[in-house]
Amino acid sequence: MKITNNFGIPQTIVNALHRPTYTKGGANLSATELITSPRIVQLRRLHADKLEQDASDMVWALFGTAIHGVLEHGKDANHIVEQRLHAELDGWTISGAIDLQTVEEDGELTISDYKTTGAWAVMNEKIDWEQQLNIYAWLVRCNTDRRIKKLEIVAIIRDWNRRESLTKEGYPEAPIKVIDINLWDFDEQTDFIRGLVQQHANALFAAESGEELQECTPAQTWEKPTTYAIMKVGGVRAKKVCYSEEDAELELASAGKGHEIQVRFGERTRCATFCQVRDYCSQWKKYQAQELKGGV
Repeated sequence: MKITNNFGIPQTIVNALHRPTYTKGGANLSATELITSPRIVQLRRLHADKLEQDASDMVWALFGTAIHGVLEHGKDANHIVEQRLHAELDGWTISGAIDLQTVEEDGELTISDYKTTGAWAVMNEKIDWEQQLNIYAWLVRCNTDRRIKKLEIVAIIRDWNRRESLTKEGYPEAPIKVIDINLWDFDEQTDFIRGLVQQHANALFAAESGEELQECTPAQTWEKPTTYAIMKVGGVRAKKVCYSEEDAELELASAGKGHEIQVRFGERTRCATFCQVRDYCSQWKKYQAQELKGGV
């Protein structure tokens, strides 16, 4: 992938971005790839030599890597840090680098994963965090006889605001928050991973055969549906938000005079802003064409 520098970021930072330290250790899939859309994984592979990303879009990832390096210096005698584990399932090798495993007094493990993230992510459920940490737990169970006591995210909140912590309900109280993650049983983890491996195997076969890749799901595109807000004319807050035009018309009739419907058009946030392969994605192009025709 080519890294551009459209905003004149200092060369030392660009150089660091050109010299990544991450490797999946020869595995077919890393834990993070496993929970990524198979379509995206294959399009990245097929178009790797043509992809571009600007250095400005990679700064926070670099910051997260730096934080991991700093926190390694906080290691205690009962800590296992940055351990990469591998396990095989249905002929595919899965790997994951676990930020921190704490050996508790009873010999059981607490698995922790550092996330440099925004306050919004901390305040809203992130199913991919639960999935990723349970893949880590599965890898540990495949490689050791230690029992796992708990899973947790250590969120380092880059946009934390003290005033909002005092006034906004549900806002994190401090710039670091530990979030407990639901631990699945081993069979549930295995079944989940097996299902994902099959999806990626199907995508690889389709890509190698020149067939159309299975489309990303709405969740994988981070799709926000179009909504219809019942508003007072000139108002700023919705009296009610509906998910269909028909429901909105009924609500408008009951709201009475002086109200209107404000259409809030949906979008696929990942595709529009964050997906590196959208220029090579027929699903995204089809969505854009429908949007231009007013079909979305």
